[in-house]
Amino acid sequence: MESVLMGTYNPINVSLEKGQGVWVWDKKGKKYLDALSGIAVTSLGHHHPHFIAALEKAAQHVLHTSNILTIEAQLQLAQRLTEKAGMEQAFFGNSGAEANECAIKLARLYGHKKGIACPTVIVMENSFHGRTLATLSASGSRKVHAGFEPLVPGFVRAPYNDIAALEAIAHNNQDVVAILVEPLQGEGGVRLPSDDYLTKIRELCDKHDWLMMLDEIQTGMGRTGQWFCYQYQSIKPDVLTSAKALGNGIPIGACLARGKAVDLFQIGSHGSTFGGNPFCCQAALAVIEAMEQEQLPENAAKIGKYLLTELKETLSNIEGVVDIRGQGLLIGIELEKPCRPILQMAADNGLLISVTSEKVIRILPPLILQQKEADEIAQILAKVIPQFMAS
Repeated sequence: MESVLMGTYNPINVSLEKGQGVWVWDKKGKKYLDALSGIAVTSLGHHHPHFIAALEKAAQHVLHTSNILTIEAQLQLAQRLTEKAGMEQAFFGNSGAEANECAIKLARLYGHKKGIACPTVIVMENSFHGRTLATLSASGSRKVHAGFEPLVPGFVRAPYNDIAALEAIAHNNQDVVAILVEPLQGEGGVRLPSDDYLTKIRELCDKHDWLMMLDEIQTGMGRTGQWFCYQYQSIKPDVLTSAKALGNGIPIGACLARGKAVDLFQIGSHGSTFGGNPFCCQAALAVIEAMEQEQLPENAAKIGKYLLTELKETLSNIEGVVDIRGQGLLIGIELEKPCRPILQMAADNGLLISVTSEKVIRILPPLILQQKEADEIAQILAKVIPQFMAS
């Protein structure tokens, strides 16, 4: 049966059948604490009553029309999302990669309007922006690039969290029009920059008339304790991308613009058959409503701080644990050796996690997580990590 699928994934031996809150069950009835959330997607948890009711209601109406027609739910979602993000305009696609493609296209249009023949976007080492040709070219991972050359031109790479490197590029490259950066690198190993990193990027973009473009596909929608991670600083980007938790499992991505990035697209500049259809937009509206009602960004900040403290107290003295870091409910535990086998070991003990950047256990539970469940995550990892390191 597996041979009918292209070999792009290497799944562990767990097949889920149902879920409730932060818990899921496999076909054999085994129960797991979900600290994965479909890779930061199901932030409301599983079978959330408000979300399910909204989907059922939406399914009784029009699932899909076309952007040739006016879509009221799309207008409503654009209004709500731009308000939360401090932005002005929205374009809806189907994924994070598409949202980032949209951002890259905006940067190129912006450059051409300035008379720059080869607009260049600064991107970061160890970044991840998607799997399309443009977004994998923007990503800072040789593993993601391998086999897909020639890469899309128009990108120049800088070390993450290095303002001096950005200033050097500004001095030597007159074709730069934008910086695309993650406020916190998720796929790159849960890497947190210095507190003033985004502020200094904003200053640099203002100085050189560049677009500041933030990829908040993983960090946005409450994951780090704010609606968007950049809101820990007193700045705003020119372009902001969102996806993953925006639809809580229903595919939707958004590219938001403000200021000098507004109205760059004209009729026919960009489009999507499925992007912003009524069903997906109603799903995203329900996500925003549930997050507001249950104050989930605030809960992510509170429980995330508690979980990070518990993990440090529980795991720091375990041999092989290099570092424990994170913000909100996006937490990384770096080990001294590649640790993908720990996925199955954790699942055997009733915990679903992910591994990124080869050596980093990534914890991404639903934002409804409570203290008791956070304790269980720490307890299971305190059992599994020593077993793995001894193997």
